[in-house]
Amino acid sequence: MDYENLIAKAMEARKKAYAPYSHFAVGAALLARSGRIYTGCNVENASYGLSVCAERVAVFKAVSEGERNFEAMAVVTENGVTPCGACRQVLMEFGDDIQVIVADEADVYRVFTLRELLPEAFTPEHLG
Repeated sequence: MDYENLIAKAMEARKKAYAPYSHFAVGAALLARSGRIYTGCNVENASYGLSVCAERVAVFKAVSEGERNFEAMAVVTENGVTPCGACRQVLMEFGDDIQVIVADEADVYRVFTLRELLPEAFTPEHLG
């Protein structure tokens, strides 16, 4: 897998972040099994609860285009932080084997599986 390309796409997306309150820009790039890459950036709102994370923007864009199968997501922040719990849960809907690459501004990155980031997750199987 070309981690560097996915990270580069997330870095580009990060430049579009709307973060006037936290000043914490995040970019994400989601690789679908089809080979298409969907990007997202965080979008904040004065009513903080209405803000949305970059990771969820990318997932929702992909799903709205008909994608349901994903291989990996790169997330870029200034300090290489991992996705929040809500974003982990949204990704988990589509499989625990998704690779999550977290990178910082210096291009230093770490790779996790979604299962490593969200052990004992609530999944569709629990609704059976």
